[in-house]
Amino acid sequence: MSRAAFLRLALAAALLPVSARAAQGTYDFWFTRLKYNSGDWDVDQRMPNNVLTSLIDYTNLRVDPKERIIALSDPAMLAAPFCYLAGHKLVEFDPAERRNFAAYIRNGGFVLVDDCNHDIDGLFAKSFEAEIARSFGPRALQKIPRSHPVYSSFFKFDGPPATGLELNGWGDDLVHDYLKGVMIDGRLGLLYSNKDYGCEWDYDWKNKRFLAVDNTRFAVNIIMYALNS
Repeated sequence: MSRAAFLRLALAAALLPVSARAAQGTYDFWFTRLKYNSGDWDVDQRMPNNVLTSLIDYTNLRVDPKERIIALSDPAMLAAPFCYLAGHKLVEFDPAERRNFAAYIRNGGFVLVDDCNHDIDGLFAKSFEAEIARSFGPRALQKIPRSHPVYSSFFKFDGPPATGLELNGWGDDLVHDYLKGVMIDGRLGLLYSNKDYGCEWDYDWKNKRFLAVDNTRFAVNIIMYALNS
């Protein structure tokens, strides 16, 4: 873990009860889903277990096997090594949510944001991108080049893997050949997807054996980048 990430976790952990700090010391990684007051944050409920299983299978990380759900307005989210935020509907942060979201990213945190509509003109995309512009500026959200380390941090990809949900007769009906993100001092602090990875990775774990290639490998890349950048 980088020095910046370590300092961020140490400072944030100071806000937590002793029992919570002890529990976090047991693990290198825990999956944090951010709960926000607007929209529908509780999507793709099987996805975290599939991602956590892949981390256990492929890496040596000490992984908490249970998803943690934390309100975006709760300072406890500032101690998370990685956060996930998704939905289909309106994203409109309240002042506490907006403050924590910006502070977390600016101070070394990493958030994967997934548009479950996979639609660049949909309600989630438009409202979330407006939130990003409000917190980080109108030009903060930029396309991520295919040479970015997130595509080679563990497995090798030549760009963002396609999902089976992008060409289904609704949404914008196109395959997105890029992801977007917000860079802070040369580090990717927010990775933004219109590809609906959450739904792609949301399946009964017993069905994973039918996949020709494990599609959660890119999730491993994202998380390993988040932990080491």
